[in-house]
Amino acid sequence: MAVVDAGQRTGSGGPARDRPKAKPAGRPRRERKPAAFNSALTAWLSRPLASFHLVLALTGLLTVIGIVMVLSASSVASYDPKTGSGVYSLFVKHLVFVAIGAAVFWIGLRIRLERVRRMSATAVVLCLGMLVLVLVPGIGAEVNGSSGWFQLGGFSFQPVEVAKVALAFWGAHILVIKYNVLHQWRHLLVPVVPIALLMFALVMLQPDLGGTVTLAVVLLSLLWFAGAPKRLVGVIVAGGLAGVLVLAIIAPYRLARVMSFLSPNADTSGEGFQANQAKLALADGGLFGKGLGQGASNWGYLPEVQNDFIFALIGEELGFVGCAVVLALFAGVAVVGLRIATRNIDPWIRIVAGTLTVSIVAQAGINIGYVVGLLPVTGVTLPLISYGGTSLVITMLMMGVLANAARHEPEAVAALRSQGPGKFGRLLRLPAPDPYRPPAARKAGAVRGGTKAARPAPRTARPAPAQERRRTSVRDPGRRAVTRKTARTTANRGTRGAVNRRGHW
Repeated sequence: MAVVDAGQRTGSGGPARDRPKAKPAGRPRRERKPAAFNSALTAWLSRPLASFHLVLALTGLLTVIGIVMVLSASSVASYDPKTGSGVYSLFVKHLVFVAIGAAVFWIGLRIRLERVRRMSATAVVLCLGMLVLVLVPGIGAEVNGSSGWFQLGGFSFQPVEVAKVALAFWGAHILVIKYNVLHQWRHLLVPVVPIALLMFALVMLQPDLGGTVTLAVVLLSLLWFAGAPKRLVGVIVAGGLAGVLVLAIIAPYRLARVMSFLSPNADTSGEGFQANQAKLALADGGLFGKGLGQGASNWGYLPEVQNDFIFALIGEELGFVGCAVVLALFAGVAVVGLRIATRNIDPWIRIVAGTLTVSIVAQAGINIGYVVGLLPVTGVTLPLISYGGTSLVITMLMMGVLANAARHEPEAVAALRSQGPGKFGRLLRLPAPDPYRPPAARKAGAVRGGTKAARPAPRTARPAPAQERRRTSVRDPGRRAVTRKTARTTANRGTRGAVNRRGHW
């Protein structure tokens, strides 16, 4: 008798209980996680106040990084036994600037944007006056070769930082007013460009090339977001680069900076000292850095490390990872700011949000660019991270206005007016934003009732057609007076005396 093998009985290579179980159909769990994360992120970004919360988070993270790095960078430079200055003196001043900036951030977040727009012209006039006064000997103070500062006790104030914000607000206001005639170049350029050129001239008299460049970025952003032709923007950019080149050549110290940028190893102990030391600091950091407070740049090897070259210290103490985090945060500012600009329907808010975003990110790009050796040294600070002063306070004001603009997105306005101010709104005592009303709707509302929510006039009884009145008077002359009396009484009653579609009583 033939013996049948167990494998032959089951039709496979072994017993049924030894066969592996079939895997359930569907994607592996590892492939489902990214999809779930993307869907959750998309759902969170679709919330009405997502842009507002992102601005708050980015501002807080960049400010905290700045506090930590200023503490690490300024401890050695602060100590001076001759004046009695301790190791925390500069850090304490930075904390004071952060506190002032936090108050200014709250003001920019809480103030009505319509009021900011109305005050923009006055702010431009005041900034022009300050830019003139700072050039007067005895009023303006000279710091690092530039007479663009006001000294108030132990603090200094730089009016060019305020001029950037004023130009952004006022320029957006003018361009929105002239929206229908912006296709004509004279309306597009006048009066925004002449006022901006006047600011450029006053800042260059200080002299301050870095401040002029940041003002130029604001002007170009205004024209770009207002819809200026690309050809015009290209012509202005080319003219600006030619002007910067001329200004760099006519001044000996600027020419020396340009030559040191073109030949960084020609004079490593002179004009190229800071740039070379910054590169060495970045190289020493490696991937994860030496650790907080362990960088050699703190001990005078890199001058102004807490101001213009703080990004080099980040690379030395926090390494490539720390630099990547800072770059990611500024990239987040760019994405969120442009998101706010595109999601708003108020044209003034759109231009202002885009201009402020480009101004902050471009300033960070210029600072990081010359630290890593891609641009000549211009003396521009890293926003929210460099040691305090006017730049820190004004940047926090700009972020506050940007957060305010995020609360004016249509979805955010609807949510805040229907569901309440939310946790941050109650904590910061923020008023509910007003919905955007086009100018035509405002004029119509003013004509109807003089208020924003003017009610339509009540319906009154319409008089009978002329043919019907003539017919009534011919048939019964005595009834004419009674009909008039009835019509007056019905009109006074309002809607209860409404007529039917044919006009009969």
